[in-house]
Amino acid sequence: MGLRISNIFEEKDYEQIPSFWADPAQRKWNLWSWVDSRDVAQACRLGLEADVAGADNFTIAAADTLMKTPSRELMASVFPGVPVDPKLGPFDTLLSIEKARRVLGYAPRHTWRS
Repeated sequence: MGLRISNIFEEKDYEQIPSFWADPAQRKWNLWSWVDSRDVAQACRLGLEADVAGADNFTIAAADTLMKTPSRELMASVFPGVPVDPKLGPFDTLLSIEKARRVLGYAPRHTWRS
């Protein structure tokens, strides 16, 4: 099993996040995604405990982006013309963590927003 882990932040790193807002292109390389180290630990535990056969890969990211600009606006500004899932919430991650949710039971619990 492979875990494709996004840009890892610890809680002490949250103070850096506002520095990304002025230039959204600076973080487009991973679609403004991130993940808290505690959620990475959860994903690793779930991966070890999962009854999954074969070599499958799962994207591990936070449920939200690092940006205060809504996800749709970011995409329209930096990647105009690229379709966005109509179910996407205002600040939802643009990396699909659906498979990790469905198969492993992954549920990111941490956000810099609270």
